[in-house]
Amino acid sequence: MASVDSKQPALDFLSFVNASPTRKGSSLSTPFPFHAVQSAKDLLAKAGFQEIKERDSWASTCQPGGKYYLTRNTTTLVAFAIGKKWKPGNSIAMIGAHTDSPVLRVKPVSKKSGEGFIQVGVETYGGGIWHTWFDRDLGVAGRVMVRAKDGSIVQKLVKIDRPILRIPTLAIHLDRQETFAFNKETQLFPIAGLAAAELNRTRPSQEAAPEATADKPGNLAPLKAMTERHHPYLVELIATEAGVTPADVLDFELILFDTQKSCLGGLLEEFIFSPRLDNLNCSFCAISGLIDSVAEKSALEDESSIRLIALFDHEEIGSRTAQGADSNVLPAIIRRLSVLPSGHFEDAGSEASYVKAGDVDLSTAYEQTLSTSFLVSADMAHSVNPNYSGKYEVDHRPEMNKGPVIKINANARYATNSPGIVLLQEVAQKAAEDGGACVPLQLFVVRNDSSCGSTIGPMLSAALGARTLDLGNPQLSMHSIRETGGTYDVGHAIRLFESFFKHYSSLSKTIFVD
Repeated sequence: MASVDSKQPALDFLSFVNASPTRKGSSLSTPFPFHAVQSAKDLLAKAGFQEIKERDSWASTCQPGGKYYLTRNTTTLVAFAIGKKWKPGNSIAMIGAHTDSPVLRVKPVSKKSGEGFIQVGVETYGGGIWHTWFDRDLGVAGRVMVRAKDGSIVQKLVKIDRPILRIPTLAIHLDRQETFAFNKETQLFPIAGLAAAELNRTRPSQEAAPEATADKPGNLAPLKAMTERHHPYLVELIATEAGVTPADVLDFELILFDTQKSCLGGLLEEFIFSPRLDNLNCSFCAISGLIDSVAEKSALEDESSIRLIALFDHEEIGSRTAQGADSNVLPAIIRRLSVLPSGHFEDAGSEASYVKAGDVDLSTAYEQTLSTSFLVSADMAHSVNPNYSGKYEVDHRPEMNKGPVIKINANARYATNSPGIVLLQEVAQKAAEDGGACVPLQLFVVRNDSSCGSTIGPMLSAALGARTLDLGNPQLSMHSIRETGGTYDVGHAIRLFESFFKHYSSLSKTIFVD
């Protein structure tokens, strides 16, 4: 067990974002949900979790004592470990987070130019602080759909990890505005090069497929060629990264990202300076907490619950998508898990035992599971900003490195209530029994004259009827291209989540409401 004030969890998080080798390092850095989920899969696979598919039957696959994960659209991930004393209708201890962040996304037709510059058309995703994207060294990353040699169409993850784009500000001498204002449609386009250099360059992609345009007579392509919709050199860079020819690139979903690496900062390295803290920080802590909770061989021997994490895409735009939290992802998975046969049933892996589980009434197992389950909605919280302290309620000013922040709102923008707070306090105290110290916690409400954000917590608690609590690690500069968090809060959250998974089964039976 690492010491309570260890920087190692924060260094592991940096590895998760930067893909540097470490004990929990992963093979890809995470500028896009596709990459974040792939990195999560790498960590889970290394910890012995088995990949399964939604489209398959789980009756003979998912067994008590087993550890599994699955993805949807490769941007949402659910992982779970089944206790060996699991029975249909038992509870599920859940942590939910999200994999997406506000970004600039390359438009479907991005080929632009102006005043001798090559430019790339981008679209805003989520509620970013867009002025922070100006004058940054930007790369591109995402998913590319390519035609394989056998004719099939497959997904490739790409990341051009060098600065190829930049959004230039206007010199102050030309516009002495006190407040930096700009038009997102006309003044947020990055420059990628000079038109003269592009014209003088040999373009093998165009030479290889000179007739590949949709508007030529007799052409069967429904859309214009990729090298007409996007600058040819950009397509070539993407093709090279994907290991295919430009002609094999059929479409892509690409976002821009800051190529500056995440790092520790501050005089004593007490800060994390990083993009996408919201919400890769909580996603990483959830993954680590689950993995640490089942690290020992006997971890699931006396467990009667299922330990589950759900990392959703599209939280930043409302979650109402096929892979968002406001979809059937989690309800459908819980429904399937709620009727999984227990370990003591004869031939527990058979289809018959999946349908008939001894004397358990499977017709109500789903509802029974939801009534005794608990969801921790983990999304980053606001640290007090010393330059704007008046924006915070006087008695609720979270500080960095003082532990996760429980978020409360009387108008149900957060799903927290008193039974959940009591449970989490017990979980935080139990962490001390596992080694180290009690996990510190903080409380946060917004001022009455301020608006309040929301999370996946309220929508999931409404959809499931399961008890829910909202919390997150405190941070500054939320939704900026580069954010600030606390070094030691990573370890605090991981220990809290590990303790939650280990002790929920026993603690939930000691807190009575109805």
